[in-house]
Amino acid sequence: MLLTRRSLIVGSLALAGCSRLPASPDGPVQPITLEQAFSGRAVGAGVFRVDLTGSERGFRARLDGQLQGDRLTVVEDFIYDDGEENRLTWVFDRAGPGRWTGRREDTVGVAEVVETGTEIRLSYTADFDASGEVTRLGFEDVIYFGPDGRVINDAVVTRWGLPVARVRFEMLKV
Repeated sequence: MLLTRRSLIVGSLALAGCSRLPASPDGPVQPITLEQAFSGRAVGAGVFRVDLTGSERGFRARLDGQLQGDRLTVVEDFIYDDGEENRLTWVFDRAGPGRWTGRREDTVGVAEVVETGTEIRLSYTADFDASGEVTRLGFEDVIYFGPDGRVINDAVVTRWGLPVARVRFEMLKV
């Protein structure tokens, strides 16, 4: 029993020590805004990696973003490597200089978006339905321009406040 408790405590501390925020990009990075990143059409590919098991789920996506006044609507069409397809739509509203709020079909509450100049920080909670079971996950994203002009989105995914997965999505404007 003591060994089990000790293992649980050590394991919990190890997980708690993992970063719950994605790192800022290294090197010189050009300025970016939510409008620049998501207005217009883009295509991209990404991977969802589970930290504990190392398992991965790849995906491709098409995005179509339309800005009307202070509202940016981004339709995301996903195709996963296992053949599943999904469409999600973000609706972002400008909340002030460098700040937006957003909602998507699966978000719980409101997503917070902060533009810092060279990156965008997006924080939200979403409910995912897998085989009839809903799992609530937190997302902390950093979005920035890569050196070749790609838009890169790195995310840390949490469950019960602990990091459980990472996402990397890279897209190009078309």
